[in-house]
Amino acid sequence: MERARLQAGSLLKLRTGRGVWHAEGIGEDEIREGKAGSEMRGVLFWVNLARRDKGVEPSVQLLNPQEVAVRQEGEAIVRVLVGDGSPVELGTPGLILDVELPRGGAFSSPVPSDFNGLVYMLEGEASFGANTRRASRSQIAVLGPGRALRVVDAQPGTRFMLMAGKPYGEVPVFKGPYVD
Repeated sequence: MERARLQAGSLLKLRTGRGVWHAEGIGEDEIREGKAGSEMRGVLFWVNLARRDKGVEPSVQLLNPQEVAVRQEGEAIVRVLVGDGSPVELGTPGLILDVELPRGGAFSSPVPSDFNGLVYMLEGEASFGANTRRASRSQIAVLGPGRALRVVDAQPGTRFMLMAGKPYGEVPVFKGPYVD
């Protein structure tokens, strides 16, 4: 893919394998359209490939907003980026949910006990886990052992991403501007 022009709410998955050049930003056409200096907000995260997959053919998968599974769970609007209902896979079992609590409140989700995970706060503030530790915008809450994520006392407008996956059991090797 030469270039992806993403709509708000899109999901782009790159599997680099043997290597891919990539950059985040706006293109020349968008500059001509007067979008220079405008705000672009996104979440970029990396999932290290298992050693056996390091040499795979690079691939790209683009989901437009209407292709992302969305469900109502109690007080929460849940967008399933990876997991049941999503066509996106990571190479290891994973779960990535974009959770919004427009009126605040509570949310819970099962998380397999053999997954490592975290919550990244996009907006608002809420209490997480058995210890009900508070987290707010731009903070990360690391999941401890257990079988579920429990969120309570969320402020109206709270939004976060739950990201969890089964570890490969491999130690990453760092070599300059990339991870081997």
